[in-house]
Amino acid sequence: MPYKTVIAEDFKMIRQVFEAAVNESDNYELAASFPTAQQAMEWCEKHHADLVLMDVLIPGSMNGLDAARRIKEVSPDTKIIIVTSMPELSYERQAREIGVESFWQKEVQEQTIQEIMDRTMAGESVYPGTQQKVNIGEAVSTEFTDREIDILKELVSGASNAEIAEKLGLKEPTVKMHIKNMLQKTGYRSRLELAVKVRHMGLIIGDME
Repeated sequence: MPYKTVIAEDFKMIRQVFEAAVNESDNYELAASFPTAQQAMEWCEKHHADLVLMDVLIPGSMNGLDAARRIKEVSPDTKIIIVTSMPELSYERQAREIGVESFWQKEVQEQTIQEIMDRTMAGESVYPGTQQKVNIGEAVSTEFTDREIDILKELVSGASNAEIAEKLGLKEPTVKMHIKNMLQKTGYRSRLELAVKVRHMGLIIGDME
């Protein structure tokens, strides 16, 4: 029996590429294809899908990671491949925490989506071998710690040091220390410049709600 596959991708050309990858293989059957994550999630709540190809940044009331989390809650056996063109620093970590099987960077394309599909359905968990590196001022994105990334996400959303400390369960001086360290790494002059730069480069998207 071919694997019933659902696609959620807002960009029509990319969605057609995914549809072709499914239709060209006898191992897969295109069960549904949607331009929003919420439509895919709602379909999976009512029907069984063996595999879901899910974009992250997608128009509508639900982003791809939230939809993936909900699908895993209602159908833990459904395998999910997150796809994205953004170098956002926290996406891979969030996908792993949700239990997403595989992660495919559209821009890197170390392997074709067909190969990732086959390996995923064979029981593998396929993530990029190395984190995508992007220059941030005088620093490289891989130099940032998980805690610094958490703080950057809040900075991008416009939160104050006190608000960041409260949300992350930190002391305000600790937040200030992390921000100071990031400014020293990058060579940027202010927290505003840091937030604007990482947001512009797509490294930190902030809240996707």
